[in-house]
Amino acid sequence: MTRTVGQVRADVEEASRWLAGRVVRTPVLRSPVIDERAGARVLLKAENLQNGGSYKMRGALRAVGRLAVAGHTGVIAQSTGNHAVAVALAARQHGLAATVVLPVDAASTKVGRARAAGARVVFAGTSVEERVAVANGLSDESGHPVVDAYDHPDVIAGQGTASLELIEDAERAGTPLDALVVPVGGGGGVAGACLAAAGSGIEVYGVEPVGCDSLARSLAAGVRVPVAPAPTIADGLRPSCVGELPFAIVRDTLRGVVRVDDDEIAVAFRLILTELKVLAEPSGAAGLAGALRLPPDRDRQRTVGVVLTGGNVEEALVARLMAPRSADLAEEGAAA
Repeated sequence: MTRTVGQVRADVEEASRWLAGRVVRTPVLRSPVIDERAGARVLLKAENLQNGGSYKMRGALRAVGRLAVAGHTGVIAQSTGNHAVAVALAARQHGLAATVVLPVDAASTKVGRARAAGARVVFAGTSVEERVAVANGLSDESGHPVVDAYDHPDVIAGQGTASLELIEDAERAGTPLDALVVPVGGGGGVAGACLAAAGSGIEVYGVEPVGCDSLARSLAAGVRVPVAPAPTIADGLRPSCVGELPFAIVRDTLRGVVRVDDDEIAVAFRLILTELKVLAEPSGAAGLAGALRLPPDRDRQRTVGVVLTGGNVEEALVARLMAPRSADLAEEGAAA
């Protein structure tokens, strides 16, 4: 029997209760400068401060915890980085072995974090198809289940708890959300957001880098559409196709998808660092980039929630994104 959205939303609420005390209830941040730029009240959920450096810890801990209770002794995961780190940490907490499959060009920061958590790291090509094939082969050999990065109900429910907390905190502060913006890779996070917001009237938007827009194309076509991911600084948002389960959830509930380019992501990255004084990775900053693209309400100040999904970023990339640009230097020279 097909489950209703309301029934699946209950999974997010149950996951939230189970995760209480097991993950950080991250703060909600706000900046007058960002509000002015957006033409809205923008509340940013700082999941870059989460255990493991990203909101992926929520879904991984929920999924791995249930597998541990079921008697499994090990788990396998594939991702571009953050999900692998989260699964490795969750496995260590539950005393399970972890093998993670990463692309050969994975960020060294994320590779190091996975190894530090005790995981065996296996490298496989540059595409999600290559990683999935290797992960499934390792699962067949070992008998350990694969914890998918986004096509897994427990992962989606866990990721959705970040959005649920943001919704709850906004209501407690007397500034209930009108819209919720979440970056999209495979779609688990935005699917969780749709479930968390079900029945609330909150408009949920996904954000994809230009050229990595499988979800936007899939919504337009009515079926999942794979893409050849374009280069982007948002390395966590480059799956070739939105997940089957996330697409089934969002296809009738998502308000829309905002496409952003690297320049817009870089602007959002700098705003987060300079105005909020926290470090987000470009994939996490993409959510703010999308929120800045939403048209303001001319009649009132809307409240827009943004999930800053992660903060695991290479030092060299931070330096490059924060380096003075020629346009900035020209403006400074003209003002002198």
